[in-house]
Amino acid sequence: MHFKVSYSVILVFMISLFPLIILSQTKAEKKGDRAEWENEAIFGINKEPAHVPYIPFPSTETLKEDPTFHTPWGATRSPLYLSLNGKWKFNWVKQPSERPVEFYKSTFNSSEWKEIQVPSNWEMLGYGTPIYTNITYPFKNDPPFIRPQSGYTNEKEPNPVGSYIRNFSIPENWDGKEIFLRFDGAYSAIYIWVNGKQVGYSEGANNIAEFNVTKEVKAGENSLAVEVYRWGDGSYIEDQDMFRLSGIHRDVAIYAVPQVHIRDYYIKTEFKNDDFATAVMRIKTSIRNNSKQNTKSGNLKISILDPKGKEVMQLSQSLATVKKDQELAVDLQDVIKNPLLWSAEEPDLYTAIFTLQDQDENIQEVISSKFGFRQVEIKEKRLFINGKPIFLKGVNRHDIHPQLGKAVPVSSMLEDILLMKKANINTIRTSHYPNDQKMYALFDYYGLYTVAEADLECHGNQSLSNAPSWLPAFTDRNVRNVEEHKNHPAVVFWSMGNECGDGENFVQVFKEIKKIDSTFIVHYEGKNSAADMDSRMYPSVDDMIATDRQKTDKPFFLCEYAHAMGNSVGNLEEYWDYIENHSQRMIGGCIWDWVDQGINKFGGPKDQYFFGGDFGDKPNDFDFCNNGITTPDRRITAKMLEVKKVYQYIKILPADLSIGTVKVINRYTFQNLDQFYIKWQVLRNGLVVDSGALNPQNVNPGDSIEIGVPYRIPATDSSEYFLNVEFALAKDMLWAKSGYIIASEQLTLTQRPVQDSIAHPGPGNLYVEERNNIVNVSGPDFNVQFDKTTGLLTSLKYSRTEFIYQGKGLTLNWYRSINNDSRKYVEPDTKLISFTYSPEREVKSVTIRTVREMSLKGDKTSILPYVVNYTIYAGGFINVVATIDNTNDAYHVPRLGLQMSLNPAMEQVSWYGRGPHENYADRKSSAFFGIFTNTVDGMEEHYTRSQSMGNHEDIRWLSVSDENHTGIKITSGDKLNFSALHYTDQDLWNVVHDFQLNNIKKPETILSLDYMQRGIGNASCGPGPLKKYELSSSKANTFSFRIERIK
Repeated sequence: MHFKVSYSVILVFMISLFPLIILSQTKAEKKGDRAEWENEAIFGINKEPAHVPYIPFPSTETLKEDPTFHTPWGATRSPLYLSLNGKWKFNWVKQPSERPVEFYKSTFNSSEWKEIQVPSNWEMLGYGTPIYTNITYPFKNDPPFIRPQSGYTNEKEPNPVGSYIRNFSIPENWDGKEIFLRFDGAYSAIYIWVNGKQVGYSEGANNIAEFNVTKEVKAGENSLAVEVYRWGDGSYIEDQDMFRLSGIHRDVAIYAVPQVHIRDYYIKTEFKNDDFATAVMRIKTSIRNNSKQNTKSGNLKISILDPKGKEVMQLSQSLATVKKDQELAVDLQDVIKNPLLWSAEEPDLYTAIFTLQDQDENIQEVISSKFGFRQVEIKEKRLFINGKPIFLKGVNRHDIHPQLGKAVPVSSMLEDILLMKKANINTIRTSHYPNDQKMYALFDYYGLYTVAEADLECHGNQSLSNAPSWLPAFTDRNVRNVEEHKNHPAVVFWSMGNECGDGENFVQVFKEIKKIDSTFIVHYEGKNSAADMDSRMYPSVDDMIATDRQKTDKPFFLCEYAHAMGNSVGNLEEYWDYIENHSQRMIGGCIWDWVDQGINKFGGPKDQYFFGGDFGDKPNDFDFCNNGITTPDRRITAKMLEVKKVYQYIKILPADLSIGTVKVINRYTFQNLDQFYIKWQVLRNGLVVDSGALNPQNVNPGDSIEIGVPYRIPATDSSEYFLNVEFALAKDMLWAKSGYIIASEQLTLTQRPVQDSIAHPGPGNLYVEERNNIVNVSGPDFNVQFDKTTGLLTSLKYSRTEFIYQGKGLTLNWYRSINNDSRKYVEPDTKLISFTYSPEREVKSVTIRTVREMSLKGDKTSILPYVVNYTIYAGGFINVVATIDNTNDAYHVPRLGLQMSLNPAMEQVSWYGRGPHENYADRKSSAFFGIFTNTVDGMEEHYTRSQSMGNHEDIRWLSVSDENHTGIKITSGDKLNFSALHYTDQDLWNVVHDFQLNNIKKPETILSLDYMQRGIGNASCGPGPLKKYELSSSKANTFSFRIERIK
C-alpha cells in the first residue's frame, strides 16, 4: 500500500532539521515511486512530533485517584484514555503480495480470521519463524530493499505481513476534543487506517508513533486496521544482536485532549552552588492550539509536590493568545531550598501537576510528571552526579521474555529491576534501543542510572553511517529518544546508537541532541570524537589500563565488557580493583549482558529455552544470544552472585584481626552506612563456632571506620579460622526487605595447618596378591584392586560396599568445554608406561606406582605423561600423589586433574571449601569457605547452552555418600578443586540444551578432582583468562589427597 501524498508533508514535524529534510526529499524524489518500507527517506507519514508521553485527566481529583499518579507504570483509569490492548482480529501471510490489500474497508469480511493478543510478537504465537542473528542481516544486504537471500529463511518467508483489525468505542464526552492514536512500539513498518481512512505510516520499532485521528474517528463504534511489515528499510538500522521478532509488541492506546492542550514539557533542575542547597527549577511547556481560531487568554498552573506528597511550590502563568495551529512556549522557573536530591542510591521523586485553564479558570486538562532534583556533569575527567564523582556499575539489557518475546510485561520489568538492585547493579544501558516508557518510570522510582540508547544499529552494513540519505533516519531516532525520555532523572547520558561504525552522520546527530539541551551528555562507542566521553568494548584489563592513561580530559566508559556467555565473567575483580582504586578517568562499565535471550517454542514447555538455529532459522548465530548473568527464567546464578560481590559498595578489610578490629569503607556516593546493621560469624574448620550482631554504624560516603568484633580464638588452637562479616538492611527498602544481605566479606584469621602424612597406618596388616593381572590389596574390612594392564584403580570396597562404578577409577582428566574454551574434544590415546609395587604379601602399607601417557592427536599433538602413586595403609587410608607433565601440551588443555566414576548410590555430597555456588579460579570472590551439603543433582548450574559446570575451588575435604551416610571422604593435601555430577564434560557439550540433560543423565556420580583449571575469562567475545589464571607448563604439577571411609 502506497500513500498518495507529496513528499512535502512527510517530514514536516522535524522543524529543527529543515535543511536536512529538504536534502532527503530531493534524493527520495529521484529514486522514483517506491514502497515507503523500501525508502530510507520515508520513516513517518503524518506522525506527530516527538514529545513526552503522558495521560490526560479532566480534573486534579481524577488524576490523584488514578494508580498511575503514584506508580506511572501501572494501568490508568483516566476517562480520557482508552487502552487498545487485548484481542485483535489477525491475519498473517509470508509476503506482501499475499496480504489482504483492502482489509481496512468496512465491507471486508474478517469473520474467519483468528485472534491475536496485542501487544505480542506473532512468531511467539506460531506465525512465522523467530530468527536469531547477531550481525548478519536476515535478508539480502542491499539497502534499502528487502530481498530474499539464497539459503535464508526469507526465501520461504520473504517479508511477512500481519494484518490487524479491532473495533473501539469513543465516548460521547470526547466530542470536540483532539484525539490521538499512539503506538508505543511495533516491528518494523506499519500502516494505519481508522474507519477505512488512511491515517499514517511509521518506522522505528521502539519509538512512540502518534497520530492525530480527530477527523477520522466518530462517537460510538470505530474500526482500526493496522498493517505490519516484518522488514522494512528501517530494519537495516535495527540490526541488533537479538531474536528478530515482529508485530505490535508494545501498548496501543487512544486518548483525548482539548483543542488547546499541553503538547510537551521539559523539567530541568540546576543548582546555584556546590553545596546543592539551592535548586533552580525551570519548566518549559508547549501549549498547542489545534482549533481553527486563535484562543483567548488562559492560565497554566504547575504545582510541585515533594516525595511525601506535600505541596512545596506553585508556579503559574497567564497565557497570551495562542494562534490557531501553532504552539506557545511557556517558560517558568523558581528556586527551591534544600530539595531532596535524586540518585540511584536515594531516588527521591517529586511530582509536577500541570493544570491548564481557560479564560474563565475552567479546568481544561490536568497531567502529572515525576521528576527529580539532580545534576549530571563531566568535570575532572569524571562523571559527576549532584557534585559527586560516581562509578556506573552496570549491565546491558535487551527486552526479552521467554514466553512473550519482546512484548515484555511490567511484572518482568519489575523482576529485572529488583534483581539488579539486589545485585548491587546501579546502571542499565538500554541496549540497543529505547525501552518501553514504563521501564523508565521504574528506573526513576527504584533508582537505576540509565544510559538511554537510540534504536540505531547497522552492524551488518556500517557504511550507512556515512550515507547522507540515511542521516534523517539516524537523526529522527535519536531526537525521538531524547524528546520522549528527557524528564527522567534516571537518564544520565544519551547513547546515539551501537556498532554503526564511525560515520560522519553521528557528528550531525550529536549536534541535534545538543540543540535540545546543550548540557546533555552524549555517548557513542563507535566514534568517540563525536561524543562527550571515550568508550570501548571488551578490552583486557591491560588494554583498559592503557586506554585510561591516555592524555585526554574525557571520561572513559566500558559500554560493554565481561562478556557473560555461558560459564564466564572471569577476573571481574581485577577490572574493578583498577577502576575503583587506581583509574584516572574511568566511570565504570556495563556487563554484556543481563539475561540469556533463550525463548520457548510456541505450545512447548515453559522451562525449555531455545536459541539460534532451533527454529530452522537461517542465518543464525546459534547460542551467541545467551550472554546473560541470569537465565531466561531469571534465576540467581553464580555469575550474578559474583557481580553482586564485586560491585558491592561496602568494603570490608582487616585492620588488626589479632584484637578483632575490622576496617569498613563506605563506597556509596550518597548513602550513610547507618541504614545497615552488621552480622558476624567465626568459622572453625568450616563450622560456625561464634556469631553476633553489631548496631548500624554512622559512616558517611567516602569515609571509613574501624569496628571491633568481639570474637575470641584459643591461642593454642591450630585450626583454620575465618571471620565472616555481613551488612544487612536495617529496614525495608523499595527493592528488598529488612535483613537482606547487601555486602559481605570473609577474612582469614588463621591459616590452614599443613596436612600431616599418616604416622600410624592403623591396626592389622595388608595382604597383597596378584592374579590374572589384577593386583588385590586387602585389609581389615576393605579391599582395593588395580588392573596391571592399564594401571587403573578398578575397585574400592569398604565393608563390602563397592564405591567405584564399572571399574572406572582415577584417570587423567584434561577436558573442559565452556563458551570461553576452544571446546574441541579429541579422543585421547592412553598407554601404560609402567606399573610397580612392593611384592611383599603381608605389610602395614604398600605403594603402587603407575606411569601413564595420554596423547591428544588432531591438527596438533599434546603428550601428557602423568604419574600416580597410591600408598595404601592397613587402616583403610589411601594417599594419592599425582604429578602431571604438560610441557608438551600443544592443545593448551584447560584442566589438569583426575576423574573417577562412583557407585550410583553416592548421591549425597558434603565439602569444606568454597561454596555454596560453583566457583573457579578467577570467579570465586563471592564463594566463601564453609562446610556445605548438597545432592549430586543439586550441584548443577543451569546454562541455557549446556556446558561444563559445578566446579568448587580450594577444597579442604569432601565426602560422597549414600542416604545412610555410607561413603568415602577425600582430604586434600594442598591444592584441590572438585565437581560431582551425573555427566562428563563431553556429555555436557554434546547435548547442547540444558533441558536435555535428563536425557543423557548417567546413573553414576562423575567425581572430578583437579589440580587446577584455567580461569574462565571472557573469551567468547573478549579476552581470555589473565596470565595468573592460566595453566603454566611444568613437569611438576603435583597434588595429593587422601581417600578414606566416612566414620
